[in-house]
Amino acid sequence: MASLGVASMGSSPSMVINGSNISQPSTALWSRGFKIFPKQNISTLQWIPLKSKHGTVCAISSDADGNESIKGISNTGKDGPLMIKCSGEKPPTPLLDTINYPIHMKNFNIKELRQLAKELREEIIFSVAETGGHLSASLGVVDLTVALHYVFNTPHDKVVWDVGHQSYPHKILTGRRSKMGTMRQTSGLAGFPRRVESEHDAFGVGHSSTSISAAIGMAVGRDLLGKHNHVIAVIGDGAMTAGQAYEALNNAGFLDSNMIIILNDNKQVSLPTATIDGPAPPVGALSSALCRLQASKKFRQLREVAKDITHQIGGATHQLAAKVDDYARGMFSAPGSALFEELGLYYIGPVDGHNIQDLVAILENVKSMPTPGPVLIHVVTEKGKGYPPAEKAADKLHGVVKFDPATGKQFKPKSSTLSYTQYFAEGLMAEAERDEKIVAIHAAMGGGTGLNYFQKRFPERCFDVGIAEQHAVTFAAGLATEGLKPFCAIYSSFLQRGYDQVVHDVDLQKLPVRFALDRAGLVGADGPTHCGAFDVTYMACLPNMVVMAPSDEAELMHMVATSAAIDDRPSCFRFPRGNGVGVPLPPNNKGTPLKIGKGRILAEGTRIAILGYGSIVQNCLAAREMLAQQGISVTVADARFCKPLDGDLIRRLVKEHEILVTVEEGSIGGFGSHVSHFLALHGLFDGKLKWRPMVLPDRYIDHGSPKDQIEEAGLSSRHIAATVMSLIGKPQNALQAPVIEYSSLI
Repeated sequence: MASLGVASMGSSPSMVINGSNISQPSTALWSRGFKIFPKQNISTLQWIPLKSKHGTVCAISSDADGNESIKGISNTGKDGPLMIKCSGEKPPTPLLDTINYPIHMKNFNIKELRQLAKELREEIIFSVAETGGHLSASLGVVDLTVALHYVFNTPHDKVVWDVGHQSYPHKILTGRRSKMGTMRQTSGLAGFPRRVESEHDAFGVGHSSTSISAAIGMAVGRDLLGKHNHVIAVIGDGAMTAGQAYEALNNAGFLDSNMIIILNDNKQVSLPTATIDGPAPPVGALSSALCRLQASKKFRQLREVAKDITHQIGGATHQLAAKVDDYARGMFSAPGSALFEELGLYYIGPVDGHNIQDLVAILENVKSMPTPGPVLIHVVTEKGKGYPPAEKAADKLHGVVKFDPATGKQFKPKSSTLSYTQYFAEGLMAEAERDEKIVAIHAAMGGGTGLNYFQKRFPERCFDVGIAEQHAVTFAAGLATEGLKPFCAIYSSFLQRGYDQVVHDVDLQKLPVRFALDRAGLVGADGPTHCGAFDVTYMACLPNMVVMAPSDEAELMHMVATSAAIDDRPSCFRFPRGNGVGVPLPPNNKGTPLKIGKGRILAEGTRIAILGYGSIVQNCLAAREMLAQQGISVTVADARFCKPLDGDLIRRLVKEHEILVTVEEGSIGGFGSHVSHFLALHGLFDGKLKWRPMVLPDRYIDHGSPKDQIEEAGLSSRHIAATVMSLIGKPQNALQAPVIEYSSLI
């Protein structure tokens, strides 16, 4: 069976079969409608006229090579998005004002849908300018979102958005427009789809490449329950670089349940989407394959032979024609479509993702098919579409703080210090200057991990593997077997996706891979999907892993140097989102290797000891100042290492103090658990010691401001001081607000 679709040839749509234009007499007029018969071994297409509300007919034209395409003749003017205006004033949105839910747009015609898309873009720009958030991804799918909600009926039909940072237009159209001003703020809308937020959010997301798997489960569940709704997964080409997406495609083709997969191809597979010098080129062979999808005249001619035989003779000749068609696909079809078809999906595309008329026509026809099986619609979009500052920006304004809508200029807060991420990059580059064996790996996050700076300085020693954390870890392991010194920089929450590889491919073999875990602890506006709560727990339980956490930016540089020096086992160090605290840096940003498993005393006291792990040490120091105002003398120690623990330091703290409080910005089972295990094994609980662990609560903390999150977690300096006061029987209401209130985020 052939695959079928509408593609963009320049600015004009054309019908495509497996990447090839349909050959028809150039004087013919056809409607846009079409149907696919996937359950029959036939090669003919049945053209079905659509109702005139779309106001379109199509004509055939030929290019210089003889390839013929079907071009739309529309009574609505140009097919692309309408021009938008961004003055900084709230834009007039007369059509959008009539819509609270998708049902209110069902009677719109194409002209009105295009106007709605224009107003949606203006609304998104205006609201994100006030709150910050993910801008360009949402602008890129406005037309697709309008078409989806026009054709399908959520929440009865299920739409699963991969990652979800492109879901702002979806949120506006599904009853949440009035709350857009609370986006990513405490008690406000989440930056990603969330099931508890709306019944129109079919699946909660935040991490990449999960949509197809979830959609298959929904489709199979629907079939088992005898339901008849539609299931649609929307996934970007970046998310298609992850292995889970291919696993899901393979299973979708095998199960053959009716579902639609929309591949949103915006040629932006690394996030954020820029290097230091400009736009980042797409990563991986898939991107190249998608770019090569084009009309194939040889394939079309061979398929026409099969089609003519089938049409004229019929009967048993269907089988022969089907074999010829399969042979033609294998020989001549575009590589991208062949991949999807071999997996058992029917490919439609490429489609202009900013042509609402074509999108509606295709979605309506696919929706009308009784048993299509899994269908993949390849939609080509542009991040930031319709907003010139985003279209021109190197990073497409992927993630922004508050900005001026008229110019796109962001109001980034000024700080006297750099981010921890940049301090990590500076420290790593200092090590790499002196050791040519040091290499760096990231998973499509060069900007987020700071490795874009490393890539600029050492382009041959920096590797972007795409959104593929599993591969990144084992790739690093392979580099380590060859005597190189790989640093694998991955967000704490994202390394969860590659944990088996950390265990089996790295730690079990005792390979010296260094893991730099960014975004450790609470992460503010990105919320629980990106919260780095679990890395200490899941890394410190591994027998061969050295586990560290710096209390400030200088310590971070020392730990980079320490990891570089560890060459007989794996190691990791975690650091938070946000800026450093302003301590002096080592000369030339070159750290000094620390003695493995040794912490340090930061401030001496008498009765109470607070042992902090990681950046939360700054809150411990602030709590000490609060307690000093009450005449309470406190020792503060920086553990530095969770594994191996500094046993001598712990023994000293227990011996010289009657109270020990451990503090960490991580989950139960982490640093405090390792300390308690040490105390129990060595009989240090057998005396009069009072010990209290302070960790993140055993629940997910919603998005919000850094200050609100640290307060909700009970890890502010005030909470630490209150814990000490309760242990010594003093009233907590005597505490004054700290002079310096630290959280891991700026």
